[in-house]
Amino acid sequence: TFLPELTCFFSLIAGWLVGSDSTNCTQHSGGWSPQVTDRHPWLQLDLRDRIEVTAVATQGRYGSSDWVSGYLLLFSDTGRAWKQYRQEDGVGRFVGNVNADGVVHHKLSHSIRGRFLRFVPLDWNPSGWVGLRVEVYGCAYKSDVADFDGRSSLLYRFNQKSMSTVKDVISLRFKSRQAEGVLLHGEGQRGNYITLELHRARLALYLNLDDTRLRFSSGRVAVTLSSLLDDQHWHSVLIERFNKQVNLTVDTHTQHFRTKGEGDSLEVDYELSFGGIPLPGKPGTFLRKNFHGCMENLYYNGINIIDLAKRRKPQIYSGNVTFSCSEPQLVSTTFLSSSSSFLSLPATLSASGGFAVRFQFRTWNPDGLLLSTRLALEPQRLELQISNSRLRLTHHMSAQQKEEVSTGEGLGGQVLVQLLKTLSKDVYRKCCPSLNVSGCENPTLAFQGCMRLFSINSQPMDLNLVHQGRLGDYKELQFDTCGIHDRCLPNFCEHGGQCSQSWSCFYCDCSGTGYTGATCHNSIYEASCEAYRLTGSSSGYFSIDPDGSGPLAPTLVYCNMTENKVWTVVTHNSTDPVRVQGSTLQKPYIMKFNYSASPEQLLALVSGSEQCQQEVMYSCRKSRLFNTRDGSPLSWWVDQGGERRTYWGGFLPGVQQCSCSLEENCMDMNYFCNCDADTDSWSNDTGVLSYKEHLPVSEIVIGDTNRTGSEALYRIGPLRCYGDKSVWNAASFYQESSYLHFPTLQAELSADISFYFKTSAPSGVFLENVGLKDFIRVELSSPFAVTFSFDVGNGPVVLAIKSHVPLNDRQWHYVRAERSVKEASLQVDQLPLRFLEAPSEGHLRLRLNSQLFVGGTAARQRGFLGCIRTLTVNGVTFSLEERAKMTPGVSAGCPGHCSGSSSLCHNSGRCIEKNSGYVCDCSQSAYGGPSCKEEVSVSFNRESSVTYTFQEPFSVMQNRSFQASSVYRGNSRAGENMAFIFMTTQSPAMLLTVSTFSQQYIAVILARNGRDTSRIIKVGLCVFFTPPYTEFISIKSLTLGKVTVDTMDEEVMQAGSKGFIGCLSSVQFNHMAPLKAALLNRASSLVSVRGHLVESNCGALADSTIFHSQSGEESRMGPLRNASQSNYAVIGGVVSAVVFISLCVVAVMTRFLYQHRQARRDASIKEKEHRTNLETAYRREAAYRAEPAYRTEFHLHDSHSSTLNDNREYYI
Repeated sequence: TFLPELTCFFSLIAGWLVGSDSTNCTQHSGGWSPQVTDRHPWLQLDLRDRIEVTAVATQGRYGSSDWVSGYLLLFSDTGRAWKQYRQEDGVGRFVGNVNADGVVHHKLSHSIRGRFLRFVPLDWNPSGWVGLRVEVYGCAYKSDVADFDGRSSLLYRFNQKSMSTVKDVISLRFKSRQAEGVLLHGEGQRGNYITLELHRARLALYLNLDDTRLRFSSGRVAVTLSSLLDDQHWHSVLIERFNKQVNLTVDTHTQHFRTKGEGDSLEVDYELSFGGIPLPGKPGTFLRKNFHGCMENLYYNGINIIDLAKRRKPQIYSGNVTFSCSEPQLVSTTFLSSSSSFLSLPATLSASGGFAVRFQFRTWNPDGLLLSTRLALEPQRLELQISNSRLRLTHHMSAQQKEEVSTGEGLGGQVLVQLLKTLSKDVYRKCCPSLNVSGCENPTLAFQGCMRLFSINSQPMDLNLVHQGRLGDYKELQFDTCGIHDRCLPNFCEHGGQCSQSWSCFYCDCSGTGYTGATCHNSIYEASCEAYRLTGSSSGYFSIDPDGSGPLAPTLVYCNMTENKVWTVVTHNSTDPVRVQGSTLQKPYIMKFNYSASPEQLLALVSGSEQCQQEVMYSCRKSRLFNTRDGSPLSWWVDQGGERRTYWGGFLPGVQQCSCSLEENCMDMNYFCNCDADTDSWSNDTGVLSYKEHLPVSEIVIGDTNRTGSEALYRIGPLRCYGDKSVWNAASFYQESSYLHFPTLQAELSADISFYFKTSAPSGVFLENVGLKDFIRVELSSPFAVTFSFDVGNGPVVLAIKSHVPLNDRQWHYVRAERSVKEASLQVDQLPLRFLEAPSEGHLRLRLNSQLFVGGTAARQRGFLGCIRTLTVNGVTFSLEERAKMTPGVSAGCPGHCSGSSSLCHNSGRCIEKNSGYVCDCSQSAYGGPSCKEEVSVSFNRESSVTYTFQEPFSVMQNRSFQASSVYRGNSRAGENMAFIFMTTQSPAMLLTVSTFSQQYIAVILARNGRDTSRIIKVGLCVFFTPPYTEFISIKSLTLGKVTVDTMDEEVMQAGSKGFIGCLSSVQFNHMAPLKAALLNRASSLVSVRGHLVESNCGALADSTIFHSQSGEESRMGPLRNASQSNYAVIGGVVSAVVFISLCVVAVMTRFLYQHRQARRDASIKEKEHRTNLETAYRREAAYRAEPAYRTEFHLHDSHSSTLNDNREYYI
């Protein structure tokens, strides 16, 4: 298709072309091309009348290298005040041609109604020049117009006294010269009213049905929409109401809401007024500010109001209304750049010798220089600027002296402001609102926005002369239009985030929403209690967000993690037992339960859980659940969907029976419920409701407690759910050509995609969805990189994260990709996030039309091999397992949960595989909880002790596996593993004692070292004993706290008799946890407890104290160096006001460790000397550096000076 060579006329719409150089098209020129000297070329088309334009097409200049590759499209009714056309995404730029002959069509998403069109080239062929042929598609546009001068109105009187409607459709188009004014008003005596008005250039709709309270209150609530509606351009309004449901549409933006009031009809008395609210009996007097501007095509329920007024119909009263639209010449200028835009105008003295400047401005930016001029008296100058949304006028009299005046509150660029200031001083020739021009200085941010109505000393400034270069100077300006754009319309901030903006971008304030991110899209909370468990949390109250980034708000629940199953508990308003009397089937007792979560949140929680249950405790006396004659229910409960349920706790849905019938233990087997026996004594039909699709209980109805002696007692427990079906919802892909397919992603404006994967393959596509041109894809592009790519019409965008370790290591890795209108991001595990901002003027919507492919592509190439689980898109979890069951090459689930992660179970806890997930076996760990991370702590007093007796003689060598034994033998080492934590203020103190059947023992004592310090220190101790002391030793028992055995040496006995006062926590001896066993199995014959023991959380508190104190200690304490170089090793101890030490003792038991004190005197002198030396060395190092935890090794070697009866003492 070729456009006509002669382009001054068009085949579809006739009109005239005018160029920016004011010359018409030349015949046989092959198209329009401006002069090379034209700074800002444009091509203007006069259609001779208002036309509804639906499409445009462009082509380059015939037979040349001239074409336009990008342009703006402006339209106008007058040819003076122009408005830029923006496409559906708010994009103003149109894509043009790539050669001189091709035709590029653009169908307009919303039509243009105007007489003039202007094509403004932005880019053109770099090897040629601007060349353009255009064609416009559309049809004639006819309208009925009314002009309101600010004192006029139209009154439409009803044929009857009042008009009552349940459905209304009101439509009109308007353009306003001011930011305030009433467009429509009607009211009734019963409190009904409807008002449509402009307020601060936004459209506000007040609507109320049958609620007299709101009529007389000052708290009327308006629904507001759109902004900048006083720009003197046409805007369309459509109000649609059916009963209480209302749709308000302004231009292309629609808001849905439900109106206030008790009724469904709008009753208006006598009349509707348009353009103002006149006072009854006082023509020309109005309650509120009238509308000043033009309306067209004003329809009320199909009635053309303006047409009736033009034809002077009796039901219409028109006061001072004319039927043609006057066009004021208010021409705006746009300052495009905050760094280089300026307008320079000449300033002359007024007749009084003073200086006055007047103009109007509009901006979004809170800061910017509006005006600057030098005064005749050097170096004085005057500056007017916006600072923190306030106007500030500064008179600089010298470099050090200035005067300031501030005015205005929260301008924010949302209103037009008029400024008038007179100075009786000589002024410089020019007034420059920006930058250094002809001596003007601008050290601050330049103004970015719109200005109009310039006058200096009461002389209007003709900006056409400036544009033509005949007056003043300028740079980076756009004449005849205000290019300000409301970037908060529509509001892209989600979940109640507050939108604010500058000229070029918008910002979202997510404070208090529970969400984060550039558009408040991402929930800051986990989706379930199960997810909190995986982060290592313990029981407590948590906010969960079951639908993630979906529309539901977070809710507070209690997470019970003390069992193998993690329970989510949701309470309601009546958890205490309630006694019921005096109810009948005609007047039953009814209780409605209000939960701490909304019905929508409860539904999301229940549907996402593996199982839910709710206990119903029901006791009765002469109160039946079912009528014994016909079986009709006398009492029932209501489920989450509002359905009546007649089965009771423990039985199956749909059957009118109780749990005793299922268990066959009803007190009277002639009935299916105990209460139906109708006895004078109390009966019980308590049970648990576990059919989760019916939970929770929303209401209970009791109807048989009105007889003498009849009563019922009930209690509905909280809703309890466990499991998260999404956490381990997985699929395994084992063929490269296989994939799972799902419906098209609904992700036009925002999409967050998260999942876990593990693989051994070097690459593969995780998911892909494509459209005609747009696409979105996440893939493993190499063993070390994950890539997120998409295209929304601005060209492909690629984000990649590279890992320093392979990602195809058969371990679970987390991926989260997000794309919004503001930015895109990619996260892989704990690697640094990658962010990329979206272009401020680019396309916004991701348009997809194919299926979503998971684990592959539509082309069956580059498929993923491995496992994917927990795939969530915009808060919705995809059921991979369900799709995998019916897809070849893919299997449901993914084996190896435990092998896929190294941090699921802690502190020697054992990970056990389940069909969908895992559990932690903490039986051989000193810790408890779902992840073996909760410390087991006990507070001791002086008389307390815990003794754990081993079931059989416990051997060093028998305690090792074959592999471990071979390792120890290879390294000539054997030993025992001990670990515990303690906190005390006592010294000396007996901490732990291990005794054998051969009267050997190990004793760990907190010794006194004479130092006074308040520091908190965490120490690790590892002890190794080397041959030849690897003889058989049979361990008998382990004691914590006070020891009364008299077979130990005197110093040990003295410490043992004083016992231990403080906290012991997480005690581990090889695979045994004696302290934990003592708490859980106090009745066991293996456990002996003396004195008073109190379970506490002192271990966790101590950990917290350590954490806060370590930063201060780090610069003062050094690492403990190897301190055992001889048979006798003594390390100076540290005793503080609060001593907290973690000991890891790895010892190979010799035939002796601590025994009777024989042959010790020969070694005691040498031992004390060595102790003193090491204490001195330790103090020097302690003053030098600090380390939060210590691990020290002790080696006991063979020595000629040693005997089998030696006692070895080690201090730390």
